[in-house]
Amino acid sequence: DLLVITAATEETDGSGVLGLGEEWKGGDVAKTVGGGQKVRWLKKELLRHKDDQNKVVLFVDSCCTSFHRVGHKVLFSAEGFCWPDQKLASKYPTVHSGKRYLNSGGFMGFAPEMAALVQQWKYKDNDDDQLFYTRIYLDKAQRTKYNMTLDHRSRIFQNLNGAVDEVVLKFERAKVRARNVAYDTLPVIIHGNGPTKLQLNYLGNYVPASWTYEGGCGGCDDDLLLLDDVSDEQLPLVYVAVFILKPTPFIEEFLDRLTSMNYPASRIRLFIHNNVVYHERHVDSFWQKHKALFPEAVLIGPEENLPEAQARTMAVPEGFYSRSEDYSRSCRPRGRKSTTHYSPTKPYTLYHPHTLPLHTNTDSPNHLFRPGLDWFSPGLVLVLTAPLSPQPCQDVYWFPTMEESTAVVPRRRTQASAGGYENKEWLKFLKRLYLTPVTEELYPGYYPKAQAVMNFVVRYRPDEQPSLRPHHDSSTFTVNIALNSKNIDYEGGGCRFLRYSCSVEAPRKGWSFMHPGRLTHYHEGLPTTSGTVTSWFPSSTPEPFPWRRFRMSQCFCFYRFFMK
Repeated sequence: DLLVITAATEETDGSGVLGLGEEWKGGDVAKTVGGGQKVRWLKKELLRHKDDQNKVVLFVDSCCTSFHRVGHKVLFSAEGFCWPDQKLASKYPTVHSGKRYLNSGGFMGFAPEMAALVQQWKYKDNDDDQLFYTRIYLDKAQRTKYNMTLDHRSRIFQNLNGAVDEVVLKFERAKVRARNVAYDTLPVIIHGNGPTKLQLNYLGNYVPASWTYEGGCGGCDDDLLLLDDVSDEQLPLVYVAVFILKPTPFIEEFLDRLTSMNYPASRIRLFIHNNVVYHERHVDSFWQKHKALFPEAVLIGPEENLPEAQARTMAVPEGFYSRSEDYSRSCRPRGRKSTTHYSPTKPYTLYHPHTLPLHTNTDSPNHLFRPGLDWFSPGLVLVLTAPLSPQPCQDVYWFPTMEESTAVVPRRRTQASAGGYENKEWLKFLKRLYLTPVTEELYPGYYPKAQAVMNFVVRYRPDEQPSLRPHHDSSTFTVNIALNSKNIDYEGGGCRFLRYSCSVEAPRKGWSFMHPGRLTHYHEGLPTTSGTVTSWFPSSTPEPFPWRRFRMSQCFCFYRFFMK
């Protein structure tokens, strides 16, 4: 028969709460002595149980089998500090293993002994309860009379203050236990005394069944708020914080997407920290168009020179991510975290199944191939079912491939890839995502492996290379994607297929035109009459902003893919 008692002045989840609703007069125990009010409450409560020989009383500040194994009538938790009177340290019995000093944050015992012990309290509410229990324990006669001892090795009670590094999580299939690695014990009660409330909260995310291997999150479905019949004015506020730390492609489209979320804008609080001068015009353009939707938005520009950490703290004063004790466990994954999980051995970002993948890693050479919304819009337009435009020439097809925001001319040269081409970087786009399925539709009976041997960006200019002599491509088929627009960015240009006396002179920006390579489609590059034409060989690890919105004056540029 176990009676569990805790002391609190506000409602908690405890059982048998003493002092609920009463004013706290026990002092500020986090900074100085105090807490005697709890003893007075306990003194009154235990009078009701003083004659019950079988009742075990467990007191927990704001298991019975383990207690019986101890072989004592009263058991107090132990800690490594002698508080509040350090001069009493020498009077404690010698301990060969474990914590030596009494902590009154958790204790248990049989009801008669507990009742007799607390009846000795004759002090003020703001006197120290731990000092009261300490004096009784250090009195050898009373210690023997009440058969008292301390839980030196944390078999039942685990005080966190001064012992945070001793406590780890022990994951079992259906539950999670706290394990004391110093004494190899599994304490039943964890007490977040002193400045360890945050650590107690962290342990509470798992122990005992908040998160398990079998059931996952144990409380995520509790108290769900159903929003079907809730008016817009009563919907919860959603806080959206955007941090622009480096030049980032598609930033205009990303910001515009904030206005299309399926949630009332009046219940969204927007915070934008832009640390990139280049993106000032993009953020300003977004704000001028949509500031009426977000009247309480906070915008911080690069002129503030605000470091990232301070900006994140400003956005969310509590909860800014720093690596926690369970970070590596979460990556396996073993635990609950809201941060993105990263693989330590591969350059690809892994995604939590409940994370909407809108973030961008501009340093990754695999920028094109991340899953998520950035790829499909405003990235490549995958329209396999869309009707094809008429063939401009025999067996020559053109079709939309990229949106105009994706089909942009490189602004500067970068260090060349090995061999001068971008074969590896485009293989996933060519083989799986787009061109192989398109080829199978356009050329029935042909099933290509789509192995790319030459992928590059090319440009033509009258004073350098205005045209391309007649030739066969060393490929089974070739794909060209226009990166700018005729009569706007350049004049002339195009491709002429000599055998068919047919030309493709004005491919649309972002569209592909595809034709067979060797044997059949002997072709030449038509002269560019004005403008600039060069070749761009981007690095396999592109610089932070490989795709700039930059109109190259008077040039004809396109991606070329030579396929086998």
